[in-house]
Amino acid sequence: MPIPKQITNYLDKRDAKYAIVTHKKVYTAYDAAQTLKKKLDEIVKNLLIKTDKGFVLVLLPASKRLDLKQLKKLMNSKGKGVKTVEIPKEGAMVRLLKVKPGALSAFGRLHALEVYMDKNLRKVKKAIFSSGSFTESFEMAMKEFEKLEEPVVGVFTETKKFKPIKKVFKKIKKTVKKATKNVKKSIKKRK
Repeated sequence: MPIPKQITNYLDKRDAKYAIVTHKKVYTAYDAAQTLKKKLDEIVKNLLIKTDKGFVLVLLPASKRLDLKQLKKLMNSKGKGVKTVEIPKEGAMVRLLKVKPGALSAFGRLHALEVYMDKNLRKVKKAIFSSGSFTESFEMAMKEFEKLEEPVVGVFTETKKFKPIKKVFKKIKKTVKKATKNVKKSIKKRK
């Protein structure tokens, strides 16, 4: 699926500086990082968020997890007066923006959505942004993106906690050992 013309037209009309990066089909920011051999901090994850005042687009590094309470706090510090902040069902994205699930671009102004950007994205000079395609992304300087979208910037993320692989294997080994013991006990009882 190529980049929708509407998105490239939007960028070209604003003289945005960007590069199109072609890659194998990916559905998540994590997959994009693996495929493009980029750090998770260099991949921008975008989410459609529903509030009682409407929808907004939220951008954060793929290495982070969204903290809805912090996002609500940021929105209210900007005078929004929101009471609820939640991730809507995928059907909302399809109905509202007419895009396939997972194909939301990072350009909220294109859809008349207010854009919120996590401050951690400023730590990278260039980042990979979703383009509305599963096989192509945009590479763009963060300053260029901010100039283009004029996002509300704040901190509304927490670090993802990945379990070290050794801990995972240790837990699996412990579970298998326990299950083996139980099976041996069961066999002894039958004899």
